[in-house]
Amino acid sequence: MPRVMLLFTLTAALASCRTYDAYAPVTDQAGLVPASQAAQYGAEQAQAIAIGRALGAAYAGDRPTDYARQVTGSIEYALSLPGVRSVVPDTLGHRLTVTFASGWRTAVLPIPDGVAPDSTPGLPPRP
Repeated sequence: MPRVMLLFTLTAALASCRTYDAYAPVTDQAGLVPASQAAQYGAEQAQAIAIGRALGAAYAGDRPTDYARQVTGSIEYALSLPGVRSVVPDTLGHRLTVTFASGWRTAVLPIPDGVAPDSTPGLPPRP
């Protein structure tokens, strides 16, 4: 009986170890409104979706330097859009905090759906 309990305890301990992949849960779009539909809610929402798509398309790996490159390119894209006032990166959290000229602030997560950021419906033209 003690061997069975030891085996059970060891199995439970190994099964409960969490994986250290933090990117996959953040980018999982299951159960969310589709990105193209959410982009139709308004111009700022379309810009947030486009920034998320740029962030998802720039994914290059799991090292901190890869995250920094991913975020740098996405920030440049975000600041090229009209109405984006500021962007604050969180490289290890895989997100950007975007503040628009209207005062709306939102967290933008990577959207790896394979759609080009500039193909987002409802996106206002760049200046």
